[in-house]
Amino acid sequence: MKVRGGHPCCTSVNARSHGAYKRSSDGQVINRYCCKVCKTTYSAATLSPLKWQKKRHINHPLMQLLTHNVNLNGAARILRVNPKTVAKKLRFLGAMCHELNLNTGKKYDHIRDIEFDELHTIEHTKLKPLSVAVAVSKKGRKIVGFQVSRMPATGHLAAVSRKKYGKRPDDRLNGMRQLFEHLSGQLRPNISISSDECPFYNGVVKTAFPTATYTQYLGKKGCVAGQGELKKTAFDPIFTVNHTFAMLRGNISRLIRKTWNTTKKIQGLIDHLNIYVWMHNTQRTPLVSN
Repeated sequence: MKVRGGHPCCTSVNARSHGAYKRSSDGQVINRYCCKVCKTTYSAATLSPLKWQKKRHINHPLMQLLTHNVNLNGAARILRVNPKTVAKKLRFLGAMCHELNLNTGKKYDHIRDIEFDELHTIEHTKLKPLSVAVAVSKKGRKIVGFQVSRMPATGHLAAVSRKKYGKRPDDRLNGMRQLFEHLSGQLRPNISISSDECPFYNGVVKTAFPTATYTQYLGKKGCVAGQGELKKTAFDPIFTVNHTFAMLRGNISRLIRKTWNTTKKIQGLIDHLNIYVWMHNTQRTPLVSN
């Protein structure tokens, strides 16, 4: 019996049976205990992050739907709940998966090769683009980290964006630095790193991983398959990260290029990505990776 209460003395050693109660949300019978030292009563659900949730049974089905190209409103209709419930669950599940991803990331010191690149999406409108920097292990296809950053519009939309929303900051460099600062605490220092030839990548990598083997490859033109993430070439040296981007666009509704499911708030995108990273690393990739 591994049950803990709110106080340090409330352990299984000091616990004695103190009845039970029937949880109203799912009808499950939960045993209660009393601490012999401080006389505090508690149960197995006292320290659970799901405490007080009335619809805990939809947590895992919702994670499945959100990572299989179903939007928030669609998930609410399928699960027969209010869309507001799904919005709250997105925030809760995103925070929970963020902690799980951090704990899992501590076990990635065996990874020898990673690839990284940036995926572009939008915040409400094409005039407010976002950059998602993602690092992926080359062999196991584990997503070892990501960072969402604002960026200014480019091309023919640049002038329109400045006129309507003002000058938009370019946070891509800072976002990339934060990503590699995070990775430097998880991965081995002599790791092999690959990316395309973006000008500011080299300085960021050398600062975080001075002893790493870093290789940059010339970017290739995208093909129709994979919504442009997969490349028109017989051999793509950073195929793993491009394939992962294609999976992101294919399984997260807000990342599809031609869609009305756009990100309204950056935090919603971060929560959605955290959920996908957890599901991707635990269910869609090998359990052991090198």
